Amino acid sequence: MKTYTLEVQRYKAAASHHGLVNIKFDGLLVPRPTPEGQEPAHVLSMSEADARSLMLLLKSQFTEIDKRKARSQR
Repeated sequence: MKTYTLEVQRYKAAASHHGLVNIKFDGLLVPRPTPEGQEPAHVLSMSEADARSLMLLLKSQFTEIDKRKARSQR
């Protein structure tokens, strides 16, 4: 399996519908060699500031999702 490093450069927007949260962002996709003896895996890397932005985007999307749910489903 080919593995890649996905480096987030900038978040653009977030939206949620039909049970999916979609986040648009600019990023760089770089092939990543798998070190011998390790399981192949893709890596998502971002700065601390971008990670904080992602948390805020996700929190706002969950708030929107919760607003649409009936009170009995919360």
